[in-house]
Amino acid sequence: MTACIVGWSHGRFGKQDGRDVEAMIVEVASAAIADAGLAAADIDAIYLGTLNGGFVRQEFPASLVLQADPALRFRPATRVENACATGSAAIHQGLNAIAARKARRVLVVGVEKMTEVTGQEVGEILIRCSYVKEEADIPAGFAGVFGRIAESYFQRHGDRSDALARIAAKNHANGARNPLAHMQKDVGYDFCRTVSERNPLVAGPLRRTDCSLVSDGAAALVLADIDTALGLEKAIVFRAAEQVNDFLPMGRRDIVAFEGPELAWKRALAAAGMALDDLSLVETHDCFTIAELIEYEAMGLTPKGRGHVAIEDGWTEIGGKLPVNPSGGLKAKGHPIGATGVSMHVLAAMQLNGTAGGIQVPGATAAGVFNMGGAAVANFVSILEPLR
Repeated sequence: MTACIVGWSHGRFGKQDGRDVEAMIVEVASAAIADAGLAAADIDAIYLGTLNGGFVRQEFPASLVLQADPALRFRPATRVENACATGSAAIHQGLNAIAARKARRVLVVGVEKMTEVTGQEVGEILIRCSYVKEEADIPAGFAGVFGRIAESYFQRHGDRSDALARIAAKNHANGARNPLAHMQKDVGYDFCRTVSERNPLVAGPLRRTDCSLVSDGAAALVLADIDTALGLEKAIVFRAAEQVNDFLPMGRRDIVAFEGPELAWKRALAAAGMALDDLSLVETHDCFTIAELIEYEAMGLTPKGRGHVAIEDGWTEIGGKLPVNPSGGLKAKGHPIGATGVSMHVLAAMQLNGTAGGIQVPGATAAGVFNMGGAAVANFVSILEPLR
C-alpha cells in the first residue's frame, strides 16, 4: 500500500458542445482538489492523461491543468498516453511519484474531446493504436479488430451473440441509473439481440449495441501517501496496481486468450493477497461487448470459453455474484479515451465510499478495475478498498 485516492470529480460524459478540452480539465481539476479537502498549493505534481492523436488541435496540454488555480503554477505537470489505458497510465505515474517520495499529493486528470471531428476521422485516429503495418486497413477500424476477435471466439467456443446482447442490455440498464453516463436509456435485451435498421451489424457479429460510444468527458482524482491520507476525510487505498504489456501485433499472440489481461489480474490479486471472490464489484473495459465476455474468463470468473455463463446466470448484475460495470461501463457511460481509466477509478472509489447513488452496490468493501489499451496490449488492474 503506497497511496490512496483522497478526492475525485467526474463530469458527465457525452457530446460537450461549446466546451473545449481546457474547460473540461479546469472543471474536474478544481472540483477534485476541493473534494479532497486540500488547497491547490498542496498539490506536488500533476499528471494529465489524453490520447488526442488529432481529435483536437491543442497539443502539449499538461499545463492547461494550471488554469484551474494560480497556486498550481510552477508545479511539474506531465502528459501521459497509453492508448485506451491512458487514464490508468497517468494514475500509475502518480503512484510511482509517491512511492519514490518525489511527491505526497498528486493530481491526476483524464480528458478527451472526440466529437470535434467526423466519425470517419475518429476511426482513423483510433486505428493508429493498432499495429499499423498489418492492421491499419482492417475494415471498420477498431470495431473491425474486435469483430475479428468475436469471430475467432465464436469459431472456438460457439456463437455467443445472445451473451453479448445480454452484456449490452445489462450495461445500458446500469447506465440508465448513472447520471454521469453518456447514454441513460435502458434499451432492453430484445433490442440488443435483434439486428435491425436501428441496431445494424457494424463488424463481424458485432451490432451497434455491442460497441462503445464516441464521447467527450473528463474525470480527476487526487492521490496522497498513507500518512497524508490518514488525516483526510476519505481515503481509498490501492491494495495493488499492476501493469502488463503484450506484443502490439495481433499476429504474434492468441488474440482470443487475452493473456495480458489474465496475467495482470493474477499479479494484482496476488499482490493484494486476495481472491476474486473477495471483490464486491469490478469496473472493466467493455469497449466492445466481446471484450467484457472474454474478460470474465481473464479475471477468473469462469473457465475459458464459459464467459457466457456469468451473464446468462446473472452473476455480473448489480446484486449478482460479482457485479461488473455497475456504472454502465464504456458501453453506456461512454469512452472518452484519456478519461476512461480515471473515470473507472473514480466510480470504483465512489462505490467503496458509499456515494455511488442509483448504481451503488450494497455493502461494497473491495473493487477491481481493469483498463485496457489496444486489443489486450496495455493492461492495468487495480484492487481498491477503503483505508479505514
